[in-house]
Amino acid sequence: MSESRDSRPDNLDMQAMNWLAHQALAAPAGHWDELRGLTIPPVAEAPKDQSQMSKAWQTFIQHLGNDGLETLGLRMGNLQRQVRDNGITYNVYAATDQPQRPWSLDLFPLMLDHKDWAQIETGVMQRMQLLERIMADAYGPQKLVLSGQLPAALVHGHPSYLPAMHGVPPVGGRYLSLAAFDLARGPDGSWWLLSQRTQAPSGLGYLLENRQIVSRLFPQAFEAYPVQRLAQTYRTLLDSIKARSPAGALAHIALLTPGPYNETYFEHAYLARHLGLSLVQGNDLTVRDEKLYLKTLQGLQPVHGLLKRVDDDWLDPLEMRADSTLGVPGLLQAVRSGNVLVANTPGSGFLESNALLGFMPALARDLLGQELQLPAIPSWWCGEAAALQDVLPRISSCVIKPTYPYNNDRQSFEPVQGHTLSRREQDEWAGRILRDPDAHTLQSWLPLSHQPTWQVTANALAAIESRPVVLRVFAVANAQGGWQVLPGGLARLGTRNGIASMQRGGRSADVWVQTTSAIASDSPPVIARDARQSMSFSDHTFSDSPLGSPQQLAPRDDEYPSDMGKAAAPSQRQRLVTSRAAENLFWMGRYTERTENTLRLVRLSLEILSSENQNLPYLLHFITGMAARHGLVRIGVPAAHQAPRVFERSLIAGLWDKELATSVGFNLRAVRLAAASVRERLSPEHWRLLEQAESRFFNTEHQVSLPDTMAVQGILTDTSQMLAALTGAQTDRMSRDDGWRLLSIGRHIERLQFLSSALLEALQLGMLSEQAGYDTVLDLFDSTISFHDQYQQTRTPQALVDLLVTNADNPRSLGWVAHTLRSRLRRMGHLADGATVPMAERVPHLIELTAESLWPLQCKVTDAGIAMPLHETLADCQTAARDVSDQLCGLFFTHSGEARYSVGA
Repeated sequence: MSESRDSRPDNLDMQAMNWLAHQALAAPAGHWDELRGLTIPPVAEAPKDQSQMSKAWQTFIQHLGNDGLETLGLRMGNLQRQVRDNGITYNVYAATDQPQRPWSLDLFPLMLDHKDWAQIETGVMQRMQLLERIMADAYGPQKLVLSGQLPAALVHGHPSYLPAMHGVPPVGGRYLSLAAFDLARGPDGSWWLLSQRTQAPSGLGYLLENRQIVSRLFPQAFEAYPVQRLAQTYRTLLDSIKARSPAGALAHIALLTPGPYNETYFEHAYLARHLGLSLVQGNDLTVRDEKLYLKTLQGLQPVHGLLKRVDDDWLDPLEMRADSTLGVPGLLQAVRSGNVLVANTPGSGFLESNALLGFMPALARDLLGQELQLPAIPSWWCGEAAALQDVLPRISSCVIKPTYPYNNDRQSFEPVQGHTLSRREQDEWAGRILRDPDAHTLQSWLPLSHQPTWQVTANALAAIESRPVVLRVFAVANAQGGWQVLPGGLARLGTRNGIASMQRGGRSADVWVQTTSAIASDSPPVIARDARQSMSFSDHTFSDSPLGSPQQLAPRDDEYPSDMGKAAAPSQRQRLVTSRAAENLFWMGRYTERTENTLRLVRLSLEILSSENQNLPYLLHFITGMAARHGLVRIGVPAAHQAPRVFERSLIAGLWDKELATSVGFNLRAVRLAAASVRERLSPEHWRLLEQAESRFFNTEHQVSLPDTMAVQGILTDTSQMLAALTGAQTDRMSRDDGWRLLSIGRHIERLQFLSSALLEALQLGMLSEQAGYDTVLDLFDSTISFHDQYQQTRTPQALVDLLVTNADNPRSLGWVAHTLRSRLRRMGHLADGATVPMAERVPHLIELTAESLWPLQCKVTDAGIAMPLHETLADCQTAARDVSDQLCGLFFTHSGEARYSVGA
């Protein structure tokens, strides 16, 4: 291990290590202590020197900097701020009316030296090879079941085994592309396998964010250890999927997510953005002629590979769960036909059974001719009479687990630790096991190693305490036919008494794997951003079956219909915009503009009600009509001229009304919900603005007394400033593709409709004949400064029409809005056979008109109630906005078309 100082720490470092060793709450007796690098003996046998520390932690402490441990509180504050700024969340059954829960990350990394990693890497790759062989047999000759080496109840009887996939060769020659292994260190310092995940293992995105944050908090310690890189493993996974897919290196790969309400949706969006994949939901995809396609604005685009984050049960409502809305009808048939690679191949769920672990040693000897290098926790499947008879008397020293977890068809339950049960409860569990032995598996209880963590007590005092830790590591397939283990992982920290899942308030930690070369360590500033870096440590592989080269896997010319296109060269590719993403971007734009407009209307109304103009009837009628038109007050609320204070209180109360679908709060939340569905397209700064705007607005709801209009105005001003920043992010921080154009179109449709209706309402009330009414219209159009600069005090109707209707330079002018809307629609003319071009012509050409043609000079300002060309033009603007919106929705947000057949037999 390289160190930047003398191998013996100086006095300052010695004091720091002694302080840490004495102050940290050590691991319980009988557990391995990661800080000290030993097993804590019973109190009676405790050594006198409690300051012993592992070499890894010595290096870490030595490189904390001059201020040492005194900076840990500040570093933890920076960590939490970075988590919030990056928008890292983990939600459980996320609700639309509840804030998202920030990802829980601890300050200290779990550090693994060469010896630890050698055991883990070798053992995990060996087990990955074994799982591939078991699955190949289960969906092939089934010799293991026929010979009795595997019970049929754990294969054919497992609810996750898919008989429909039996006899189907895996696309690309391999069933598994990645798997996760949960490990724990035992009291002897060795690592043990607890469980394995093959269906849709989570954590690959979170561990990358963990690395980026923690490595930047401790850059000196990170360099001194040094730490192996992560980035290349992600490229290996993607290259492997592409190489084995029907289209080879030019394959279009998508990541299938259940959607934004899934607890790990942040990770799905992060991985899609990091790997350059299309993030899709089930309704984004369709199967035509046994091939998988993505519904996009450009039409149906072929998908050759699918990295799924949806469990197998939900993948295909035609063959699996009929009530699933997360999958794609006909997907399994497309897989059986060899037209799409799904990672992992559907049907791998039976490999996750805890009962399988007890059979693995014998299977390794038979299938691999090897002894397992990474032992699993001793497991007994109670469906075996001998195993049941052997283990049932020892239930108090075991953990009771379901054989078929996460499944409604078979008995499932949360794991139970036998030593926490009373004698009566143990007998009750024994009775349940005897009544249904197949559904129960018993495992030895393993005292988990403990990792130092940064804790804040109930008294707001910081402390370093140990917590149990479980390590999740990932193995991925490479394009050469072997396996590669990601040199790191996701450490999960539990409570003092046991491990806690992330769903129940657990914490995560970064994992540092030591390397022998500083060249092979990550550079903290770029670790999670550059997936193209190389990895210099050796790539050990277990070759299972050789795969063909990417050239051999290239698609035939006739594989996809010519009208649906083949994969383009990378330099020619354009970003695909799915129909769902397009719709959400469109409504994100509309709701953003709608929020700004209604916010300005409320601010203007409150200003009028507290100003010297509060008794002017036409102003009170105007704000009453506009508030009612846009749903800012509930039906039945007295008009402003009848009961101004009641109207004012109702207007304020409606700001946070979650049931009022047109309130400012509802619209603001709708912006965030629409954005959540396209989060992979938004920068972290953009997403943070959205969350901050919503959270600040709703956090002030209970801090304002209703009569305090000044406080409300302050809140509205702050929110308006946040929305202005959000507008800037949408305008200047997003790629100007067809998705962005739809967002912009949505904003301009909303602006055209709102402003034209507001001006028409003002005209009909004769507001322009009075200075207060004239100024109110300018204020609502946010054009007061522009008017004074150009016209000074010339308050003629023609001047107002010129600035607010026909002006080509004022972004709040109806002419500018209509002109920009037409431009956006024309730019999308390459889609849908140019259907947006006629739409563009439907929008009025306002900048070509003159103010005098809309408001003739002979018409006096008091003639506003008389029908003029301006009235017709404003009505036409509203109609055009509605028509264009309806036509766009019908054109782009649904797909229809005939295929020869959709799903094969």
